This record gives sequence, C-alpha cells and structure tokens, in this order.
Amino acid sequence: MKTWILAGAFLALSLALAYFVAPHASESPDGLEKVAEDKGFLEKGEGDPAWKKSPAPDYKFPGVGDEKRATSLAGIAGVAGVFVLGCGVAWVLTRRRAAPK
Repeated sequence: MKTWILAGAFLALSLALAYFVAPHASESPDGLEKVAEDKGFLEKGEGDPAWKKSPAPDYKFPGVGDEKRATSLAGIAGVAGVFVLGCGVAWVLTRRRAAPK
C-alpha cells in the first residue's frame, strides 16, 4: 500500500509540474537542433515531419485555442499516459512473478 501512496504522490507532483511549469518551457531549439543549425545541415532533415502526425504536435493539445493551456494539457496527457503504461507493465511483471510454477 505504501508503494501506491508514493506513486500517487509522484503522480500528483508530475501532473502539477506539467500543468504549471510546461507552459513556461524554453522556445529555443534543443541541443540536437542547435548543433544541426550551427553545422548547416538542419535543412537536410526537412520534409514531412513525423511530429505533425502525432497526437499532440509541437507539444500542444489539439483543439485548444490558448497556447499555454494547450501545452499544459499535452503535458498532463503525456504524464497520465506514461503512468498508465508503467502501471500496466508493473502489473504484468508482478503477476508473472507471483504465478505458480
């Protein structure tokens, strides 16, 4: 039971960070994009980007007019998705370990 309390506390903290901090993330390019820009091969990666077909392109939840709120919702959806996936993997692994042989 203590594990679920700890997991719930970390989930709450992660959701709070996604909601309040994610909208204030830097608009600057990440490290890989910056190096590609500095070395002059950024345009070679151009084309039909895969991220435009993602559920939350450019880290913004689709259909939300306010950009900061769209970023918060994308962060919350990501945290929730990873948490559910992690709980599913943990459940499968613990069921497999607990199964009689």
